[in-house]
Amino acid sequence: MTDGTRAGYDVVAASYAAMIPDTRYEAPVDLAMVRHFVDAMPDRPATVLDAGCGTGRMITLLAELDGALEITGSDLSPGMLAQARSRHPDLDLVAASHAALPFDDDRFDGLLAWYSVIHTPPHELGAVFDEFARVLRPGGVLLLGYQAGTGDRRLDRPYGHDVELTAYLHHTPYVCEVLRSRGFGIDTVLDRAARPSETHDQAFVLARSVRPAGPPASRRA
Repeated sequence: MTDGTRAGYDVVAASYAAMIPDTRYEAPVDLAMVRHFVDAMPDRPATVLDAGCGTGRMITLLAELDGALEITGSDLSPGMLAQARSRHPDLDLVAASHAALPFDDDRFDGLLAWYSVIHTPPHELGAVFDEFARVLRPGGVLLLGYQAGTGDRRLDRPYGHDVELTAYLHHTPYVCEVLRSRGFGIDTVLDRAARPSETHDQAFVLARSVRPAGPPASRRA
C-alpha cells in the first residue's frame, strides 16, 4: 500500500499543486486550529515538522503565521516533494514515511500531520504515533487533521489521473486513545460536520507530548 500511495501521488503531483495551491478550501475553523497549534508550541523560535507536507501549501501557511519558525518537511512522494521544493527551495524537505522519519530524537517543538494520516489504516496509527513522539521534544505539540468516521474509501481518478488511492476514515475517540497510549496528552479536539462541498465530517486533534525528558520508549538503538 505504501508503494501504491507513493506512486499515485507521484503521478498526480503537478495537478494537485495546480488545483489546490493554498488553503482556500479549508474552513476558517480548520485554519484556526493551525493557528492554535503555532501558538501552543513551547519555544521561540520553534522547530516544526510538516509530516506529509505534499506540495508545501501548509508550509506556506505556517511561515505566514510565524516567520521565525524553523520548518522542515517530509513526504512519502518524491513527486510531491519536487513541487514543494519549487515553492520552498531553501527548506529541508526529505522523502520519508511517517513510520520511519529520518530525524534525531527530540528534534522538533511541533509536528503537523495535516490530512497525511488518511492513508494509514487505523491499526497502524500506533506505530506512526510512536515515531511522532520520538522526534517531538517533551512538551512538543502535534496537530492531526483527517476525515472523521470509520471504514475506507477508494479515490478513483484523483485530480484527473488514472490512478487509485485508498484513504481511511479515523474515529476520533480511537485516535485519542491511541495518542494517550503513546505518551500524548489531549489538548483540543474538534469534530465538525461536512460542508456541502465535502463528503465526510472533518476532525482535528491537538495533542502534547507528556513523556518525561530522556529517551522515549521507541528510541532507536
